[in-house]
Amino acid sequence: MTESILDDDLLERIRSRAAVHDRENTFFDDDLRDLAEIGWLRMLTPVERGGLGFGLERVAAEQTRLATAAPATALGINMHLVWTGVAKVLLDRGDASLAWVLDDAARGEVFAFGNSEAGNDLVLFGSTTRAEPRPDGGYAFTGRKIFTSLAPAWTRLGVFGLDDTEPDRPLLVHAFLDRDAAGVTTLDDWDTLAMRASQSRTTVLDGAVAPAERVFRRLPAGPSADPLIFAIFACFEILLSAVYTGLSQRAVELAVEAAKRRRSLKYDGRPYAHDPDIRWKVAEAGIAHDGIPPQIAALARDVDLLVDHGAAWFPRLVGLKVRATESARFVVDQALRVSGGSAIASSSELGRLYRDVIAGIFHPSDGESAHNTVANALLGPAPD
Repeated sequence: MTESILDDDLLERIRSRAAVHDRENTFFDDDLRDLAEIGWLRMLTPVERGGLGFGLERVAAEQTRLATAAPATALGINMHLVWTGVAKVLLDRGDASLAWVLDDAARGEVFAFGNSEAGNDLVLFGSTTRAEPRPDGGYAFTGRKIFTSLAPAWTRLGVFGLDDTEPDRPLLVHAFLDRDAAGVTTLDDWDTLAMRASQSRTTVLDGAVAPAERVFRRLPAGPSADPLIFAIFACFEILLSAVYTGLSQRAVELAVEAAKRRRSLKYDGRPYAHDPDIRWKVAEAGIAHDGIPPQIAALARDVDLLVDHGAAWFPRLVGLKVRATESARFVVDQALRVSGGSAIASSSELGRLYRDVIAGIFHPSDGESAHNTVANALLGPAPD
């Protein structure tokens, strides 16, 4: 990859803030401001539309680098990049329905992902939010969205809900809401074990209206072959994998530092890096981490190049997400074992990574859903 737009000095400043945001449970306003200044929000916007013109492969690499310093910052801003990525994936395939998202991003608008709902294991194929059609073509949304990352900063919120005014033909309606729309309330309820700086608060919608020009899809409820679904899955799973892989990379670095720093009385004061058991653990972490970045790059490159994997896209994408997040958990665990008891301190960077990496099991696609997708691809659907 060409040189990152995130230079070492800014990376270290962001790293120095991460512990403070985690300890104080605050949003990364300062990181967002600095990243916006270097073009982070418009990386996926084409140059001719005021952006940096990066593809998904380049953006995934940039997000991996950012996550080595501040995983929660990278995870939060990921949601903006998912929407701009979706807009670019569609535009690259001849669908300009979300081209305005790329233009807005170039102007500094911040997009957030308001699709997650408690108890909705249908994910994008069903919704507990009601979408009520209005005479002018707009929709009023009523429901409760969880895990709305970027909650303190977003200006455009992508949402979806169920329009069941025709019970025999229910529709899933996708639209964007503005921050100042009536009926949008952001709760201050984010006090979590992991990814605290992302401030992924709950959003309550009470008849919040998206005007007709912001309604961009009305799809039949249930699985869909619409390009929007592919675009969301591709951008979400690849960029999410990039974040946890950056976290994993940092854990390997910290394991190496600890092995060289710590001294062993058993080995006459020599560093633990000489201990064969410690060397094995560091090597295990390195082996587990090393296989993931090429997988991210390969799948992202295929998206950029419009490679058609057909039905194989979805098992590849969910498989990547599971491998990346589970690998990161294993790597952090090994790094903790190498680092000794100091890592359990609340001020420990590795201790924070240990908490942050846990969040990976909760993002779509979760383990159950991913394994079902892959099993269906390999074995065919299970009988009723």
